[in-house]
Amino acid sequence: MLNSLIPIFYVQVSPERLTVRNAKTGEAISEVPEIAIAYEPKERIVSIGKEARLRGSDPSVKIINPFSHPRSMVSDFTVGEQVLKAFLRRLIGNSIFAISPRVVMHLMGEPAGGFTQVEIRAFHEMAIGAGASKVVIWEGRALSDQELLSGVFPSGGEVLS
Repeated sequence: MLNSLIPIFYVQVSPERLTVRNAKTGEAISEVPEIAIAYEPKERIVSIGKEARLRGSDPSVKIINPFSHPRSMVSDFTVGEQVLKAFLRRLIGNSIFAISPRVVMHLMGEPAGGFTQVEIRAFHEMAIGAGASKVVIWEGRALSDQELLSGVFPSGGEVLS
């Protein structure tokens, strides 16, 4: 009974796009995974996603993509967690009574040698820090809502955590 109330979010992560979809409702958002941070008078998040990119011409703001680095999908763990948290909140809402979702993180791309244990752990911890109650890291083809809801993932891919 309680399990039927817990949302399942499918999060596809790449340096170019972060897509979050509620597998139960089909509601989704998909934007660039960027964050705009102002440092004066104190450090604060100004905007996230496409709104952050629009702030790029403001010299008092720094735009960061936490999933863009030449050697790893994680360039800034703390900022990545904040971006993920903001995207999840857009679908959950800001209620203090919101139920923590289960999250399937789909790491997009095929790095040479595969994803490292450090990257897998970083994404798992990011999702927990962003409010997930349970996290699965997936590598393979895109998953359907039915696969997400059943928890049965296809062969040809791999559950990394």
